[in-house]
Amino acid sequence: MRRTFHFVFFFTTFFSLNTFAQNTDQLTVDVVYLSADYLQGREVGTTGEALAATYIGNRFSDLGLHPKGDAGTYLQSFPFKEMVDTDSEKMKEGKGSNVIGYLHKGAATTVIIGAHFDHLGVQNNIIQHGANDNASGIAAMLYLAEQLLKKDANNNYLFVGFSGTEKSLAGSAHFLENLPVEPTSINYMLNLDNVGLLDAEHTITMNGAGTSSEWKKAIWMIRSDDIKTNLTDSGVGNSDHTSFYLKDIPALHITTKIKNSEQKDIAENTNFEGILILADYTLKLIEAMDKKGKIDFIETEEKKESRRVSKYKVTLGVMPDYAFADGGMKIISVLADRPAQKAGLQDGDIVLKVGTYDIKDIYAYMDVLGKYEPGTTVDVIVKRGNEKITKKVEF
Repeated sequence: MRRTFHFVFFFTTFFSLNTFAQNTDQLTVDVVYLSADYLQGREVGTTGEALAATYIGNRFSDLGLHPKGDAGTYLQSFPFKEMVDTDSEKMKEGKGSNVIGYLHKGAATTVIIGAHFDHLGVQNNIIQHGANDNASGIAAMLYLAEQLLKKDANNNYLFVGFSGTEKSLAGSAHFLENLPVEPTSINYMLNLDNVGLLDAEHTITMNGAGTSSEWKKAIWMIRSDDIKTNLTDSGVGNSDHTSFYLKDIPALHITTKIKNSEQKDIAENTNFEGILILADYTLKLIEAMDKKGKIDFIETEEKKESRRVSKYKVTLGVMPDYAFADGGMKIISVLADRPAQKAGLQDGDIVLKVGTYDIKDIYAYMDVLGKYEPGTTVDVIVKRGNEKITKKVEF
């Protein structure tokens, strides 16, 4: 009897470890390929981005996901543009591609599981590899697709590799305007971004936990001594979940540390076991949410405030980062053909002063909007990197 027990224990342990190794092996392959020199940082509109999109499409195909892109393919093309010279207001235009695979479970509702695959390309002749940001998220998404294929579910699943995230969320914005499923069928969205640096305490941050009354209940249900969760309510942040939240879709942004300050964002510095731990935790969350039917949507405070802004006669024409708390108003995205873009403001700028008014936070910025009339020109001081820059803005 004892001998049998030892054999079973050994066999089970060996099988579990072997399965664990196989799973991390595939995660490693995905991250290593997507962050390789050959892809040159995967900037949207480049050959490297196209190679990454093809790779993800091939992985979807191998898994057996149905293509939901353009003309029966996995790829969904979208246009983008960006300002490349703020002095001359010269614009660069191009095209990128989202990658979309569908898992049909015969359900009335569909869950969107997404991760962006574009990155920063080559800057100052240095390849920005983007292993954590965000080859890790794509690897986790592909792992979830493989696991969900084996399970019964009360939701269908759309797996989306977004591009254009580094260009004002262009890919996810286009996706939402050109949905491959009925808009009313969408249940919720999970966004996997920067999941390759899980720390020793296994801290998983989930932003958007206030966008539905069901998120915190489900997270409580799957609580574990091995996982530390850090929750924030806001549905707005510098990633693709924001696009969904602004369309009144409950959205959760799942992430780890963004970067190691002294290490390059390359595959060698990625925590592959950590990606698997996070992905398995996300799978438990999906299973808990699967029992809830279609979940409710809740506006968090920043969306209520943004609705109040609409009563003002002027606006900069930017998407603010409502979660930013380091002084000033940080711009997530500069909207096309609006005062901020025309003045040369950029994504990531931190607004410190508008006219004679200091901007200490998002709410100070909103208060200032009520003080100006259309046609007024003011100096706007922003922090860009380590510099303070003044731009003239005409409302």
